[in-house]
Amino acid sequence: MGKRTLFRLATATVATGAAALAYASLVERNMFTLRRFDVPVLSTGTEPLRVLHLSDLHMTPNQLRKQRWVASLAALDPDLVVVTGDNMAHPQAVPGVLRALQPLLDYPGAFVFGSNDYTGPVWKNPFTYFLPDREYTEGVELPSEELRDVLTGAGWTDLNNRRVTVKAGGRAIDMVGVDDPHVERDDYASVAGPVDTTADLAIALTHSPEPALLDEMAADGFGLLLAGHTHGGQVCVPGVGALVTNCGLPRSMAKGLHHWPGSDSWLHVSAGLGTHPTAPVRFACPPEASLLTLIPR
Repeated sequence: MGKRTLFRLATATVATGAAALAYASLVERNMFTLRRFDVPVLSTGTEPLRVLHLSDLHMTPNQLRKQRWVASLAALDPDLVVVTGDNMAHPQAVPGVLRALQPLLDYPGAFVFGSNDYTGPVWKNPFTYFLPDREYTEGVELPSEELRDVLTGAGWTDLNNRRVTVKAGGRAIDMVGVDDPHVERDDYASVAGPVDTTADLAIALTHSPEPALLDEMAADGFGLLLAGHTHGGQVCVPGVGALVTNCGLPRSMAKGLHHWPGSDSWLHVSAGLGTHPTAPVRFACPPEASLLTLIPR
């Protein structure tokens, strides 16, 4: 192979890489997508229940396009809104999060927090995500209590290591949640136990979908498990999928709806709506919210 051919190949490779990076950072990360799933967890003869699942906003103050898109989801008229954490990526993010969620606060809602609701992001070498025991580094403190007060003041239920019966869509829902297992803030033991058989259904929330925790929730009878954290892999390979999940979850379950092994429970993992601010790219994994229509088994 001649020098001229090698030069052309190298030039083409660099150009392709630059184009892919530009697409991932300027186009796909703003391609907000609504995904829809039917989840068979209700009793026979029961009317469907619509759950809007949001996760990983990673909001910064000037992300107006994202804020407008999330706010527009109120037109879906959900019965219940569930948020599984990592709402903020900046110390002044609360007003932006509120602009996004304000129209949805008119509906019943519940939430848990992720690590980036407590401390801000710091620059990371993206290749460290392939290391199973990498050290977690905290950034600047974020206004988690301000955000918590806004959400609970609007009537949403704080499920961080809590268990509450929530009324939504004319149903009684036994709901449990934990604070973020990724940074060891979870305490499922304090809220564990068999589901309330008088409730119409049972839903469990966690930010990071750690398999051992999901096993416990499923064993207690929670039919729907909701999580985020993975970003769906964020940068995926077409035909292969996610390369990492940043937790113990298998790559094949990095996003979407899955039957949880060894149980009658369903797991939905949201690929989320944001990115780490120091890696503002998505490839083959657009930002998403999910409308889950719960239907009879």
